[in-house]
Amino acid sequence: MGLIQLLKGNRIYLDANIWIYALENVAEYSVSLTALFKAAQMYSLTIVTSELTLAEILVRSIRDGDIPKQTAYIEAITATSNTTALPVSRSILLEAARVRVSTKLKLPDAIHAATALSTGCTTFLTNDK
Repeated sequence: MGLIQLLKGNRIYLDANIWIYALENVAEYSVSLTALFKAAQMYSLTIVTSELTLAEILVRSIRDGDIPKQTAYIEAITATSNTTALPVSRSILLEAARVRVSTKLKLPDAIHAATALSTGCTTFLTNDK
């Protein structure tokens, strides 16, 4: 079964590692992620992420001084009509604390989960355990 068949609903949360795989064209995931982004455009899926994702995915390109890659990452997350990058608000942080209590997730992962929950995402894509 392919990734597209596993999606539930029309609000899909993408964790930072999924963005990295997509933007770095990681061979193992490229076919599935290309299909996901095409499906998002064709079927009006909303892709949701946290602005925290930017801080996570920009580290290597900042360290390497790779300005074009930094620009590409920022544009991929913020410049498309079907992608929403939400700020880490007080309400998200409060929900993240509740998530941490019930799941033992680390704070960044809890922020991602809280953002997905608070926006009604029905699918959460990550490669984390």
